[in-house]
Amino acid sequence: MSTPEDTTPNEPHERMTPGERHERMTPGAPLQGATPATPQTTTTSPQHDSHLRADCAIDIDGRITFRLPPIPGSHPQLLLRLRPRKGRPETTRHLIDLETDGSDGHRHAVLEPHPVLDEGRWDVYLLPEPGAERRRLRPGLRDLRSLVDGHLRDRPAPVAVRIPYATKDGFLALRAWRRTAHAEARAIDVTDEAMTVTARLHGAELRADATVRLRLRGTDTVRTLRPWTDDDARGFSFAVAPGDLADDGGGAARVWDAFVRPTAGAPPVRVGRLLDDVADRKHVYVYPAIETGGSALRPYYTVDNDLAIEVT
Repeated sequence: MSTPEDTTPNEPHERMTPGERHERMTPGAPLQGATPATPQTTTTSPQHDSHLRADCAIDIDGRITFRLPPIPGSHPQLLLRLRPRKGRPETTRHLIDLETDGSDGHRHAVLEPHPVLDEGRWDVYLLPEPGAERRRLRPGLRDLRSLVDGHLRDRPAPVAVRIPYATKDGFLALRAWRRTAHAEARAIDVTDEAMTVTARLHGAELRADATVRLRLRGTDTVRTLRPWTDDDARGFSFAVAPGDLADDGGGAARVWDAFVRPTAGAPPVRVGRLLDDVADRKHVYVYPAIETGGSALRPYYTVDNDLAIEVT
């Protein structure tokens, strides 16, 4: 199902029905080759591509190093542009100086962990000289190995994530998230009777009165569940059965967004999966449905990698 919150004019994606997604993708597992754990290469022939390529590597602190071939100009820079929503003006940019690497003339630039990038998609350009026309860059080698097990490290608030990726049209971009707190979904187990989510809270701690809140998108309707919590006040799990989302008064298809409230009165924290090397998860991780009483319940990840439950 595609809803206003699940689609974005910034990054076109293939539209498929739930049945088509189920037939074309392995339930509950990533598509083959979709989660690279080693640097990726590109096979485009340089003589057929006039765009420069930039290698990049990211470390466990979120620091990204970009490397480019020799570039003419006395003061070249990288320009990162926060991609505006459709019909909105471009307002947010970030410039980084490109330094020369020794005698071979190659250039490098380092994007430090701070300042934290605003949440969204950042396109990467070369600015040959101040005031010159910017040039879009294509990805070269992308070393994302430090991100693969990122879910194993507890993150302080604010939780900031950056993932270099290739856009649908083959250009280099960064996917960034910045949240006061984040609940990382580690596993989703779907049986014939219920789905069970195992997650870990980052940037906050769970109290004895913590609750999981499923909110019907576009309404004020909320279903509240009591999670099982770990002794460290970070790990938790919860189960959702079809009966928990019945009689919601919705239409033929509706979507419930998943949150955890660490304690009564605290802001709800979105449940999702951000802490690895997958920039766009929606069409990579596809889960089977629980079918009962003529309806189906299926967990999925939105275009922002947040967890939702579709009921049809």
